[in-house]
Amino acid sequence: MNHVTITYCKPCGYEKRAKAAADALHGNLSIAARLVPGKGGVFEVRVNDEIVVKRVKGHFPDVGEIVESVSAAMK
Repeated sequence: MNHVTITYCKPCGYEKRAKAAADALHGNLSIAARLVPGKGGVFEVRVNDEIVVKRVKGHFPDVGEIVESVSAAMK
């Protein structure tokens, strides 16, 4: 069974984005993602232990990109 986690920077205010991504994963793929608060500007989506999409300088993944990346990783 695949486990999906979304680690987000709580001090940066990324919790809303993490919740939106989790809702989209649930609605589109019937996946219950676990939200993990972090710090240091982190925003990573993992399937099992593999990072499938993350925030990098100049780019923040949108909900569509997150759903697509998780779907591809689970095949």
